[in-house]
Amino acid sequence: MTAFTVCRQGSRCWQRWLSWPSPAPQPLQHRSALQIPGVPTARGLTSKAATIRFSPASRSLFDEPLGIAVQGLGPRQDVTLRASLRDEAGELFEAHARYRAADDGELDLARCPALPGGSFSGLEPMGLLWALQPRKAFWRLVKKDVQTPFRLQLEVLEGHGDDPGRLLAQAQHERAFLRDGVRRVPVREGRIRATLFLPPGQAPFPGVVDIDGLGGGLCERRASLLANHGFATLALAYYQYEDLIQKPDKLHLEYFEEAVNYMLQHTQVKGPGIGLLGYSKGGDLSLAMAAFLKNITAVASINGPVAITAFPLCYKDKRIPSLFCDEKRVKVYDDNILDCSDTISDPFKAPGNQSLIPLEKAEAHLLLIAGQDDRIVNSKYFATEAFKYLQARGKENVQTLIYPGAGHCIDPPFSPFYPIGNHPIFHKRAVLGGELTAYSKAQAHAWLQILAFFHKHLNDK
Repeated sequence: MTAFTVCRQGSRCWQRWLSWPSPAPQPLQHRSALQIPGVPTARGLTSKAATIRFSPASRSLFDEPLGIAVQGLGPRQDVTLRASLRDEAGELFEAHARYRAADDGELDLARCPALPGGSFSGLEPMGLLWALQPRKAFWRLVKKDVQTPFRLQLEVLEGHGDDPGRLLAQAQHERAFLRDGVRRVPVREGRIRATLFLPPGQAPFPGVVDIDGLGGGLCERRASLLANHGFATLALAYYQYEDLIQKPDKLHLEYFEEAVNYMLQHTQVKGPGIGLLGYSKGGDLSLAMAAFLKNITAVASINGPVAITAFPLCYKDKRIPSLFCDEKRVKVYDDNILDCSDTISDPFKAPGNQSLIPLEKAEAHLLLIAGQDDRIVNSKYFATEAFKYLQARGKENVQTLIYPGAGHCIDPPFSPFYPIGNHPIFHKRAVLGGELTAYSKAQAHAWLQILAFFHKHLNDK
């Protein structure tokens, strides 16, 4: 059995998917491309030139739906649309889909379903973005410099053959991470190493601290996108960045407390409390902050454990041990890829387990987001057990979102699927889980829920 087979088998629950709301591009109005200022002009190679129209025309935010249409095709003409972009390392990502134009020669991806034989099929207006896959195996699309956009290249090719047909039109579009007016401020205050993103408009703004998973460094993509939606957001590094510790054997909660206090004292940040957004290891750190620190109003955890993992966590005179991770329970597939889904011990089955975060102490509102096919952290189990744990103690401040067919990576909307990656503890390739189409729906829906959650609990309105 291969790791790819496991990913497919783990996502069959997609058949029971609910019709969740998600952002979708609106059908484009039937107008000539020449009537729209700023539209990237596509080069037509036929007597009746085909043109590509984007909405927004030349630039959109990475988490924003993008309308795509092609005009000037023949009635019911068969074409292949091919999308591509290169990341900052120069690695190429590609997706393609087969389409048939309408009777009037118009192809609007919000109205026309993709036919079988491409990277995806069905009515998927954003499929050419979330279905992008790297030429280099196991490569992840990560934005390191959020001040520059990704440049999406779109080509319209004649026919549905395996070999590319004649090029009919091409155009480029920028996918940006910062809205005009958002300020990016490097933070080097005391021990804190971070970047603060401040929205345009009238301050103060609701504040959020964004904490990423294991891997070290400073991850800014979620924080920058949150700032576009009106949140003053601090992307916080906590190891392997500048003068921070490189190989920690423990973490100190005082460091994260310092980040909270920095936000609360900032003139651009609205009090009296702030929000926390944690992914994977950042999830258990965020929940621990809510349990032990003051002025935490709302916590959203994405595929995070509800016990301390990887490194012990110290705070004042307390030392919380990390959960035991049993390497002997790792499964190895034919292609030498690991399945680590059963390696983390269960903190709920050992009464008095000291690694379990005392969630009942948290006064914050909690949103626990989990991929049902998460193969790194059994996040569905952790979320459902934490919900029962809190209910049994009379706490009603928690809600859960469980996504069928989603794996460990639930990224911002329209991010390419990443089912196999490097395990942060074992440092080998491991199954992360999930299925392409289910993942695309999960990330779009989860992002809207996170935004709504923080707007509800961090704004006075």
